[in-house]
Amino acid sequence: MSEIVLPPLPPGEGRGEGALGVNPPPSSEHTLPPPATLVSSRGEREQSLREQIKEDYIAHGRDWTKPGFRAVAVHRFGVWRMTVRSKLLRAPLSMIYRHLYRKCRNHYGIELPYSARIGRRVVIEHQGAIVIHGNSEIDDDSIIRQSVTLGNKSLDKPFDAPKLGKRVNVGAGAKILGAVVIGDDATIGANAVIVKNVPARGIAVGIPGQIVGFSPASASDSLTASPSGKGQG
Repeated sequence: MSEIVLPPLPPGEGRGEGALGVNPPPSSEHTLPPPATLVSSRGEREQSLREQIKEDYIAHGRDWTKPGFRAVAVHRFGVWRMTVRSKLLRAPLSMIYRHLYRKCRNHYGIELPYSARIGRRVVIEHQGAIVIHGNSEIDDDSIIRQSVTLGNKSLDKPFDAPKLGKRVNVGAGAKILGAVVIGDDATIGANAVIVKNVPARGIAVGIPGQIVGFSPASASDSLTASPSGKGQG
């Protein structure tokens, strides 16, 4: 899973509201040096803000009017502005970000704080009642639909949040709660409530979510498993 390393937070600025509207406490991990762009575990070249937004624009069907694209673009901007070292220069950027973030939250119904770790080409297919916890992780090429919540499961653990792998397909109305891990290529059915881990390619439906099957392995998975071609029928 690609890692998206967050920049450090200035004093007095939280990591964004989560599913319960609370900010995580300060920790030593926030002192990591701020990268300007995504960092890939595959050693890919880092992307600039412009490249990220262009890629998101293409992933959203080249329609800049889509609320999902706008929310993701605002998220990218929110992450990027934290790379500006000077607090004086960052202050107006933060004001712009907060205005745009609240517009996406209040007008489009998409709550996506900059502290959530979002991979490449993540698509928010529709708008309305979408809440992404500030500690959530969504990896490359995943799809989020309307009325989806990625949040914590208990008031006792307000900072627990889901981690979605690559190419995860989340159906409308699904709720993924707690520090659960959703494997690559998994499918979460509409209105499912997921409180346990879902393995790679797993198909989870129902309340509470149950694994009812597995989607076929992709060609890339087969090549990764057998790079020399051995073991293939």
